[in-house]
Amino acid sequence: MDQTINIYCDESCHLENDRQRVMVLGALWCPKDKSREIATRIREIKEAHGLARSMEIKWNKVSPSKEVFYQAVLDYFFDDDDLHFRAIVIPDKTKLRHADFGQDHDTWYYKMMFTLLEPLLAPSLAHRIFLDQKDTRSARKIEKLHEVLCNNLYDFNRKIVERVQAVASHEVEQVQLADLLIGAVGYANRNLEGSKAKLSLVKRIRERSRYSLTRTTLLREQKMNLLIWNASGGQG
Repeated sequence: MDQTINIYCDESCHLENDRQRVMVLGALWCPKDKSREIATRIREIKEAHGLARSMEIKWNKVSPSKEVFYQAVLDYFFDDDDLHFRAIVIPDKTKLRHADFGQDHDTWYYKMMFTLLEPLLAPSLAHRIFLDQKDTRSARKIEKLHEVLCNNLYDFNRKIVERVQAVASHEVEQVQLADLLIGAVGYANRNLEGSKAKLSLVKRIRERSRYSLTRTTLLREQKMNLLIWNASGGQG
């Protein structure tokens, strides 16, 4: 393989019975040989705004006092040609009909992860996928996702998808950035307005991307790629 791509994944409201309608799966990717440089730059932005380099970027931590900092992080994402993002938005989980398709929520989740990642996986490249470690089920989830991805790509030697592993988000800036972008996309699709700071970040992303965040983009979009998933598409 000529090049290795690192893909950093996270998710919002993915559980079946969490009383949240909108679910978002997201993936941030960059060349492996640029990953350290990107992480260092994000830590420098933290430091430039008087924050600890170890501070964790999270959508849930967005506040008026850190609004300028978070806008600087978003601007860095849009200005760096090595950074790319794709998200799938499931507008209403209550409309899912798993029984009709002979599946449970976990099986459907892996279908959605494959739908998220498939356009990013090039047969001529190697890929390493990193997931935010959230709970004790992470190991089985990772093993299953690796299996699903490789089987669907006929990648039985695991040359296209070399690795799928869990990482601690507070140690990986790219996972933190994925969380921020996923949070903003989810906020826009939930039509929330309770936080002026979060609204300002959604506005900045809309201005920089020129997308509403609530409509599907072209599949070939490389910077801010979005799929608003339709439950009637046969995987309900």
